[in-house]
Amino acid sequence: MDAQELLDRYAAGERNFRDTDLFRADLNGADISGASLFRCNLFGANLFRTKMVGVNLFRATLIHANLSHTNLSGADLSGANLSGANLSGADLSGADLSDADLGGVDLTGACLNYADLTNAYLFRAYLVDASLSNANFKGARLKGTNFNGAIVKEANFTNATGLSENLKIELMQQGAIFDLSPLATIS
Repeated sequence: MDAQELLDRYAAGERNFRDTDLFRADLNGADISGASLFRCNLFGANLFRTKMVGVNLFRATLIHANLSHTNLSGADLSGANLSGANLSGADLSGADLSDADLGGVDLTGACLNYADLTNAYLFRAYLVDASLSNANFKGARLKGTNFNGAIVKEANFTNATGLSENLKIELMQQGAIFDLSPLATIS
């Protein structure tokens, strides 16, 4: 299936495109909100400024895809492979990125408020100037990830790995959470 066929079928009311091969598809600026792209191949796809609110991209392949300034709020990207993708300026608020591969991803200036990144792999990801308030990084692998200028208020980094002690201290000073175990009380 090519991009035009998907858009035509979407316009006709179809929403289920699971397991579709959209290798290097150009969906620049399209609105495919609510579509199911479960396990789709979107390797190298151009999704610049595409509206994908609530889209199901569970276990999708988005390696080297251009998702810059794309609206993925509330999307399910759990288990997806986004390695090397450009998500700069994207809206991922409330998105599920649990168990996703975000290695080398550019999330500069992206909004990930309330996003779930539980057990996600973010090796050398760029989260420069990203908004990460209330995001869940529980168990995430963060070695080499750049958080310069990121807003991390109430972001949960419990059991996250790969952060230096200095970076942990810096993130805690900005309101990030690293341990949610209850404090011992004295009787």
